[in-house]
Amino acid sequence: MGSSVPALSALNGPTYVTAQTLIQQVAYLLSDKIFSYSPETFDLDAALKEWISKAETNANGESPSVKALETRQGAGSMALGYLFSQDFDLKKRHIPQGIVASSATLPYMRAALEQLSLLYSVASPVAAHVAAVDYAGEDGLVSDYASALSLAEDLGLGLVSSGSAHESQHMALFTTLLSSVLPSIHIYDGVRVGRDTTRVIDVLDKDGLTRAYETVRKTLDESRNRHLDAEGKVLDLLKSLNGELGTDYGAFEYHGHSEPTSVLIAFGTVEATLTAQIARSLAKDGVRVGVVNVRVYRPFIEEEFLRVLPQSTQTVAVLGQVVSEQAVQEDGIHSALYEDVLASLTFATGREHNPACVEIKYPRSQRWDLISIAAAFQRVYDQPILIANGETNASLQLLDPASVQEYTFWDVDTSVTEGAAQTLSQALGADSASNVTLSQTHDNLVQGGAIRVDIRKSAKIVDAPYAVTAAEVSYVGNLSLLNDVDVLASVKDNAKVIVNAPGINDEDLEKKIPASFKQSVAQRGISLYVLDSSAVDDSSLNALVLQASFVRVALPAQETLATKKLASITGNAEALDNVTKDLEKLLRQIEVPESWKEPEGITEAVELPKDIIANSFVSFDKDESEPPTLLKDWETAARGLAFKEAYGTKTALRPDLAHKTFTVHVKENRRLTPTTYDRNIFHIEFDLGETGLKYDIGEALGIHAENDPEDIKKFIEFYGLDPDAIVEVPSREDPAVLENRTVYQALIQNVDIFGRPPKRFYEALAEFASDEKEKANLLILGGPDGATEFKRRAEVDTVTFADILLEYPSAHPEFHEIVRIIGPLKRREYSIASCQKVTPTSVALMIVAVNWVDPNGRDRFGLATRYLSRLQAGSPITVSVKSSVMKLPPKSTQPIIMAGLGTGLAPFRAFVQHRALEKAQGKEIGAVLLYMGSRHQREEYCYGEEWEAYQEAGVITLLGAAFSRDQPEKIYIQDRMRQTLPEIIQAYIREEGAFYLCGPTWPVPDVTAVLEEAIATEAKNTGKKVETRKEIEKLKDEERYVLEVY
Repeated sequence: MGSSVPALSALNGPTYVTAQTLIQQVAYLLSDKIFSYSPETFDLDAALKEWISKAETNANGESPSVKALETRQGAGSMALGYLFSQDFDLKKRHIPQGIVASSATLPYMRAALEQLSLLYSVASPVAAHVAAVDYAGEDGLVSDYASALSLAEDLGLGLVSSGSAHESQHMALFTTLLSSVLPSIHIYDGVRVGRDTTRVIDVLDKDGLTRAYETVRKTLDESRNRHLDAEGKVLDLLKSLNGELGTDYGAFEYHGHSEPTSVLIAFGTVEATLTAQIARSLAKDGVRVGVVNVRVYRPFIEEEFLRVLPQSTQTVAVLGQVVSEQAVQEDGIHSALYEDVLASLTFATGREHNPACVEIKYPRSQRWDLISIAAAFQRVYDQPILIANGETNASLQLLDPASVQEYTFWDVDTSVTEGAAQTLSQALGADSASNVTLSQTHDNLVQGGAIRVDIRKSAKIVDAPYAVTAAEVSYVGNLSLLNDVDVLASVKDNAKVIVNAPGINDEDLEKKIPASFKQSVAQRGISLYVLDSSAVDDSSLNALVLQASFVRVALPAQETLATKKLASITGNAEALDNVTKDLEKLLRQIEVPESWKEPEGITEAVELPKDIIANSFVSFDKDESEPPTLLKDWETAARGLAFKEAYGTKTALRPDLAHKTFTVHVKENRRLTPTTYDRNIFHIEFDLGETGLKYDIGEALGIHAENDPEDIKKFIEFYGLDPDAIVEVPSREDPAVLENRTVYQALIQNVDIFGRPPKRFYEALAEFASDEKEKANLLILGGPDGATEFKRRAEVDTVTFADILLEYPSAHPEFHEIVRIIGPLKRREYSIASCQKVTPTSVALMIVAVNWVDPNGRDRFGLATRYLSRLQAGSPITVSVKSSVMKLPPKSTQPIIMAGLGTGLAPFRAFVQHRALEKAQGKEIGAVLLYMGSRHQREEYCYGEEWEAYQEAGVITLLGAAFSRDQPEKIYIQDRMRQTLPEIIQAYIREEGAFYLCGPTWPVPDVTAVLEEAIATEAKNTGKKVETRKEIEKLKDEERYVLEVY
């Protein structure tokens, strides 16, 4: 049990296996060729590759060809090309072609599938087995059915869903049969159900699967079936398959009360399992609800759907997946399933009354469990479902605690826990009377990589496609996880929890455990055990220590038998026996004091998430090793340039940069402040030419600045470098790709030689010091003892990498080592001060030059601002575009309130230009309130004439300028805002405007206080009670309170 691939011959009868493996078995045995679009960590083709490597034969007596392909534009073209190739063996035309992919691939396959659909009458059967899984940023891995539903509807493809791991082999077989009628997709949950290891009782082996396929396939050729339409053939195939397998599958399947008033319609693996289970459970208590699970979505057989839907139904609620939360909120967007069901009900005949049809939309990121599914039923049923007699409805407790044991394991992914838990699940499943399910979750954003392993054991088959919430025993391998996740949310009251705390005594343990954890342990009667794995000298025994501890705590009455089973699996009986004997000194139970029920600090506790988020299928790759950089002669580089094909050479603009870059030219560079003033604020504008650079309002321009040539020449001279030597640098995008440039070019464009060194630089440099005193000093500066001196150097002296190399002459790494230990130059980002719709061929910035004098009297400069301030008209520069939170509200009539300090005015110049354009086009625009802050009006009233012209033209409604040092009392931007509070109330609250602040962080509390004052004043005027802080948070969520501060 776990991640290993079983032999093809081992798939037979009762077997521990994943649904994903069973689906690959069907594709392997019944296909001529298999085209795989599996991301490396998804393992959608892991079994296929294993079997092909062993030359396993399929139903046709051959080893099918498996082509691993990339998910990208044009995916599917190779499969299409093979099907219609002149070299295609026509004798194999009746043999299906297989595709394994994730739903993330489907949009890229649309063009190929559309072609296939049009030419299908002359093509081989094609069956695609698709894992409903995609990666969606912060939401992690999501079950994506929407892509398949949309594609099947648009292109007329067959679409079949598996309801559980126990059905997956049968539905893969049915889809392959259906592909003889039309190109078909078999979809299944790829986030959890498809990957869980569980015991499937009736697995068909190679001969059984082949026999079932051939028997059912022949029915399509019978004369009575030849003239059926696609819908008729689907029903006939299902009937024949049921007869062959002894099953009762239907295109639509009803579960629940015999005379329901409210019925859900659901599609998807987890959705089908949970809705059916809850509907049946509620029906036993007389609750008149039910569910129709859609097994075959395309073709959508309306007559069959209406036949299955009970006549008593008054309300039909369609559980329909849409792409995003935004689509859930949009009234005009409907799920594909809802539109089909609505059409069927609208034109239905022969019913006493047509039920009302409502839609319950949910995004791909929805994670269904018992409560959320019950809540869906509750939305269309007028009697309480979730709560009965003041408590959670017992009908929602689907797993019998007396017959189902549940366990959870939590740890960081560098531990032995994942493998140890897999071994324990094998031991628990060694008894043929038991059924064990193993589920693993990886969250690579918690503690640098966290894992959760769930194990369920029962006498009967259990379909529970959701996380364990009532574990009898839970193991926590790392104390730090208690600060990130509420692990006790997964255990039942009076459970047992084992915490691994190596080398920590009870007194220190109490200090390290969070207050909320202590309170929950005490109030819920949880038994707490502490494991000290450090008491074992041999760290290789850590997995055995965990397993032995778990067995003792979880299975005390069966410890001897369970230990024997473990020993037979691990093959290390003697070591396991020794560890078990030592448990008395490794494992101890903590006496939970009464004071834990109300521990100190509990009032400040923040509610933790109850689970980690699955955002990967594997542990985070923490290998940060870099290939060495090499110096080489110019002849080698010249050969690479002269014979590009032989050396695999490619020419690229700034290949060292990870961003898409453009070369633009300076159009204008003018100072906005007087030359006599100590602050140089300047306006710089770039001509975009034919670059194709596009930017949106509020975005930032990334400046890829260069080091000063004179400073670089001085460094090269004192360090003794050859400026024309060639250096070979691994690409940041792909370390296997090597980039070539001269030492001079690398120092100008790549190496941040005048940047501020972090602590690790001192430590790295110490390795090269030949002088023992210098070496010792560098190690101190790189360690905890040198913290104060390091801080002074960084913040007061503002030393650079070059300064340190000059200070410690015995530490003289070669140049290729310098490239390795000194970070690359980073782009500097500046808010764009122009609107491209107004100035389509240019982009403008507003910059303040950064300079200072250090304690040694040396002039210091900000790299990018110095570089920009010196550029002359016509100078080329490398730039890129960065997105931003600063976006105009969706409606032009929504007011905008802007507060900018100094160069923080830059994005607001673009905002105002855009509103002025809209007004010139005859559009109605909302109020524009602009507040600006600087020191002196005479020197720093930047773009002042523009602002006043816009105000005169009626674009800017209110101009509130605060010049803090032009009068005896200081006047700041928040003062100008408070003076115009009625205007802010009107624009911001009554007219639902958006507020923006750009500039330094210090005014944020004061400016926010003014907005809270406006909210409170309006609430008082309207007789409402509000919590101003919560209102600000709400406005933030609505993108009506936007900060870009630094």
